[in-house]
Amino acid sequence: MTENSDVMNETNDIKISSEGNIAIVSFKAVSISNIEKIKAFAEQIRGFVEKSRPQRVIFDFAEVKFFSSQTLGMLLDIRAKLADYGGEVVISAINPQLHRVFKITSLDKIFRFFPDKNCAVKAINETPHQTRCREN
Repeated sequence: MTENSDVMNETNDIKISSEGNIAIVSFKAVSISNIEKIKAFAEQIRGFVEKSRPQRVIFDFAEVKFFSSQTLGMLLDIRAKLADYGGEVVISAINPQLHRVFKITSLDKIFRFFPDKNCAVKAINETPHQTRCREN
């Protein structure tokens, strides 16, 4: 991935950047459980999506070890916003314990998962027969 991404919005707990028609939401907190912070994240992300209308949003969980169920609600909300115009939400770098939450709730069937952010960007930009990055 090139480092020419535009940082659109950054706080201590979340960074939203853009690479072409892909938005990357990187969580910087180890735990995403504070309801007020989750609401603030959702508002930030919704505002970005409404303004920029990215085709894909990658949620990068590389630094996250725990999240509450409200985080799943936020992901579903953003997914619905993108679905309105044919966009997609994908998940990157989620640890195995958190991935189990997606499996238990059957949300693993509606999101694509990639081992890391770079792989997600590559897979999104390449045609299926070109990609070397595989979904998890």
